[in-house]
Amino acid sequence: MVGARRGFPWPHGYPQNMSDTLLRTALYEKHLEAGGRMVPFAGYEMPVQYASIIQESRSVREGAGMFDVSHMARLRFEGQGILPFLERVTANDVSKLTDGTGQYSLLPNDRGGCVDDIIVYRISEDDYRMVVNASNHAKDVAWLEAHSDEGVAMSDHTEATAMIAVQGPTAVGILAGLSDAPSALHQAGAFGVVDCHIAGIACFAARSGYTGEDGYELICSAANAPALWTSLLEAGVAACGLGSRDTLRVEAGLPLYGHELEEDLNPIAAGLGWVVSKTKSFIGSEPINNARANGTPTKLMGVQLDSKRLITPGMKVYVGETEVGSVSSGVVSPLLDRGIAFAFLDSSVAVGTPCAIDVRGKHEPGKVVNKRFFKRAKG
Repeated sequence: MVGARRGFPWPHGYPQNMSDTLLRTALYEKHLEAGGRMVPFAGYEMPVQYASIIQESRSVREGAGMFDVSHMARLRFEGQGILPFLERVTANDVSKLTDGTGQYSLLPNDRGGCVDDIIVYRISEDDYRMVVNASNHAKDVAWLEAHSDEGVAMSDHTEATAMIAVQGPTAVGILAGLSDAPSALHQAGAFGVVDCHIAGIACFAARSGYTGEDGYELICSAANAPALWTSLLEAGVAACGLGSRDTLRVEAGLPLYGHELEEDLNPIAAGLGWVVSKTKSFIGSEPINNARANGTPTKLMGVQLDSKRLITPGMKVYVGETEVGSVSSGVVSPLLDRGIAFAFLDSSVAVGTPCAIDVRGKHEPGKVVNKRFFKRAKG
């Protein structure tokens, strides 16, 4: 079962000697130079913070911050049979993609649960890329290989590359100023792909992220990643750790695998019906469509406390004296200056309902809210 420490989810416990048991990204030395506090996460030694989770969160909300997300796995699919294969193993409509575009999607299992949540990019008719969660890397590769079609070649580029997420209202402008393709970076839509050089380094730049802010996820060779990181720092992008990334994604209403998505949890209960095709047949489509038509016993909702108490996974939610669900993720939000959480609640519970969360024996009052606590204004 996923554990928690100081409100941040750690899937893999705490090895006593991290250097003997954990992988390191190409940016490991850069994190040490910047004073990053390293912790185990999804099999890697990663920076949870540099100075302050609150300040790093504000850097992203107010300017630009960057995260080393090289632990996430990067796969490539080539061959003439890719489209029917991806249509069968993913939940979203891959057929709607055009060259240089991408989409958020799921790898469902035959029970209607989730093997993982993913991003799929179409480069050309016979060339697609996929980004998957680090903690599911081996599982996803095995699942995809087991369901592969003839004419599809899958290769794993995780070790050879690095991935840096640059996020915030000024992120695109900063990247454009460092790039040989500024117009393309400004004009790309959500999940759009731009092949360009940033600070002289060849990058696969995808307009996506995990914070609710605008920005790009940059994939480059592992050898060039430290130089790219340094150039971004010199351009005014703040180094941010996984602690602030978790805070930002909860504020933005974004799920985390192992908390809001699981093998035995239907994505309809997690509010992800929008990412599931209503027209195609795919692995797990029947139980997912049944849940869409008939509803689920619980649904993912937001809870906002009246106080700044930290909420952690597993804490119980009450309406009056009745237990109505439990927390899946929780943080103290710098944006709202109070504790916020995702919780799976009885489907009868409505937004606006007063509630309380049992925090170590004390019922902390709050209310049920839309799970998207923050949404960046357009324009």
